Amino acid sequence: MRNLENHPGIKVGGQNINNLRYADDTVLIAEDKEDLQKLLNIVEEESRKKGLELNSKKTEVMVISRKQESPKCDIFVNEVKFKQREKFKYLETIMSNEQRNITRTAQAKINFQKMKTILTNKHISIKTRKRALQCYIEPVLMYGCEAWTISKQIQDKLKATEMWFLRRMLRIPWVAKKTNEKVLNEAKKRRSLVRTIPKRQATFLGHVRRERLEHLVTTGKLEGKRSRGRQREKVTDGLATWLGPGRVTETLTAVKDRDLWRDMIANAYKQGT
Repeated sequence: MRNLENHPGIKVGGQNINNLRYADDTVLIAEDKEDLQKLLNIVEEESRKKGLELNSKKTEVMVISRKQESPKCDIFVNEVKFKQREKFKYLETIMSNEQRNITRTAQAKINFQKMKTILTNKHISIKTRKRALQCYIEPVLMYGCEAWTISKQIQDKLKATEMWFLRRMLRIPWVAKKTNEKVLNEAKKRRSLVRTIPKRQATFLGHVRRERLEHLVTTGKLEGKRSRGRQREKVTDGLATWLGPGRVTETLTAVKDRDLWRDMIANAYKQGT
């Protein structure tokens, strides 16, 4: 992988990034298929020198583009063409060609059903069942939420999923026509998911405040021309609004002061903004 360092990838905050590695998962990144092919050729050649062989069945190609139809990207190794995918699961997150699919409601509901005999058991106190929900189900739902951009649509889906859990835990049928407020009161609970996510995002940003790769990809800017139309919201945009200043530059300045940053997070979470 050291032999890739001088080859072009994408520029974020002035730094070249052409690969991401986590355990035995490797992603190669380039702006066009010619550069991507060069990166893959280097990896394949160096692997062969070490007695390793690239698994063509487990290697796939994806193009992230704003175009309605994804451009073709034909990548080969030893005359074997890799399959181009519209989406795939990477580190338990569904990656799509538009990079929008981040919700995990379906997986959380599957896990809820696996624990249904416990979570819906009225012989167990609702307090204990809420703790079980918090320990075993909510982490599945919010896995990787530190990198989400929370749109109104995602907020509504999270709120609906939270109520889906509570209604089943309390065994409240839809025909009962109980409002969400009454269900929350009966469960002695307030909405927590949409409040917890920005807190976790702010905590994560404070954790990676130093100039490392995680900080760079969270706060850095991509080089090149901006695309036409409304720009996508960034994680830092949502945090700037949640924490109070409302400006990204002030937020990124505050994160360098650990004590100030902790106070800002605690105050914003307490106010429920």
